[in-house]
Amino acid sequence: MKMIFRWFPYGDDSVTLEQIKQIPGMTGVAACMPKIPVGEVWGLEACQALRDEINKAGLEMEVIESVNIHEDIKKGLKTRDKYIENYIETIKNLSLVGVKCICYNFMPVIDWARSELFHPLSDGSFGMAYRHDDVVKLDPTTIADSMVSNSGGYSLPGWEPERIPQMALDMEFYQSMSTEEYWSNMKYFLDAIIPYAEKYDVKMAIHPDDPPWPLFNLPKVITNAENIRTFLALNNSKYNGLTLCTGSLGSNLDNDIPAIMKEFGDMGRIHFAHIRNVKHLSPKDFDESAHLSQCGDLDMFEIVKALHSTGFDGYIRPDHGRMIWGEKARAGYGLYDRALGANYLLGLWEAIDKMSKS
Repeated sequence: MKMIFRWFPYGDDSVTLEQIKQIPGMTGVAACMPKIPVGEVWGLEACQALRDEINKAGLEMEVIESVNIHEDIKKGLKTRDKYIENYIETIKNLSLVGVKCICYNFMPVIDWARSELFHPLSDGSFGMAYRHDDVVKLDPTTIADSMVSNSGGYSLPGWEPERIPQMALDMEFYQSMSTEEYWSNMKYFLDAIIPYAEKYDVKMAIHPDDPPWPLFNLPKVITNAENIRTFLALNNSKYNGLTLCTGSLGSNLDNDIPAIMKEFGDMGRIHFAHIRNVKHLSPKDFDESAHLSQCGDLDMFEIVKALHSTGFDGYIRPDHGRMIWGEKARAGYGLYDRALGANYLLGLWEAIDKMSKS
């Protein structure tokens, strides 16, 4: 297992590579290239420059998060083939600079949604929050404006400015698309790229829908164990796998996260794990809490134990953290709380590892 940290390049992150290197147990970062428009090729020289910057700080770049999927692929339009060709070329270029895993999502239009990015919590910290009734009252323009205007000046993955003017039209398009059609479009994409993922030895790891229930009548498919089984059956290659996000799937109280970890970990289909906690106020209202089990509704010990039991040798990162100790940073991606989370998870892993050998 390798513990890594998400990091945003081009000066768009309050956290530096030098700071990440000082976190005990940290081996690398999950990086991205947000300046490249969705659908375009990530050029080899740009990939090399990013890797070299990260390596210079003494860290690895074996994970990319995300190479976003162009909406034409999700829609199943005739233009999808050229974007799939670009995606395959990007996989090749990333493999040449040492990338082993690509985290991506297939969420239509809206990658993720929160009602607040800096919600005051009872301990005086600030965290992202979701209130379902508040979110569903919004339309595409107002939800985009709300997310971006409250971002603290940082870019928001999945809410890139160039996408926002098109969001309303995209959402209208999906109103007439069945879930079966969406599965079919997903399979078309997987069948096209997975042979090249195998060729270039890059694991593809899809991220669950966030939150894992329908919003604005959009297709939502990576939401629970049953749907994950359907997804993995679309293409049986081990290179077609998961980014198992405990916070996203754990937002639905019906999801048994340790059981999900065990089932798909035993299949060798979990390549990357985002591990965080959530605290529910109701079945569809929650705050993102500190990682510690007692701070939320998820049992971190049982989750990590289940993943460890599968012989997991992929990547883990602490997911969204709170703003603590007066830190001002990108929502969910400050230094302090995620560093605490990383070492809490490493402590659990070490203890479980030693227990398993005794």
